[in-house]
Amino acid sequence: MGHIETLYGTIPEELFNKLSKIRLLACDVDGVFSDGQIIMGNQGEELKAFHALDGYGIKAIQQIGIQVAVITGRSSQIVEQRMSSLGVKHIIQGCEDKQTALTTLCESLSLEKSETASVGDDMPDLGMFECSEVAFSVDNGHPFVKQQADYVTRRLGGAGAVREICDLLLQSRSELNVIHGSSV
Repeated sequence: MGHIETLYGTIPEELFNKLSKIRLLACDVDGVFSDGQIIMGNQGEELKAFHALDGYGIKAIQQIGIQVAVITGRSSQIVEQRMSSLGVKHIIQGCEDKQTALTTLCESLSLEKSETASVGDDMPDLGMFECSEVAFSVDNGHPFVKQQADYVTRRLGGAGAVREICDLLLQSRSELNVIHGSSV
């Protein structure tokens, strides 16, 4: 098999074909949607920074029928607010066993492994990789996680990595044109 030219360079044609069948993207949050920093204020408040590029990509893939889930070990009102504002319906927080969470979600949505992709940056995310046809790591992920991934983003977590994945999913369906006009 050959390679396909994408917005982010060439990828194997086999991987590109797998992307075209994905119906659910499961994402970790810290280190994927954010740069991994957890900023705590004096009053115990927690702050996270999210990149607008990622939000726009999440909205675009949902427009073409790809569902999005976030599965994170931490619990945060900030995550709930941000993901809800993007239309993400499956928000699973405070989850230690991400493999079971993703398996249960896929069963409830009647999705097969071949229709599931996941993205993570650290060891707790490897369980999601087991349930996914395509496993993504962000470029600033742990080296072992990057070795287990089918694709390592060129963009960093918190700096457009999720958008890169969304663009690849859109491009695999010839749907890059859906990226237009909504705010994130």
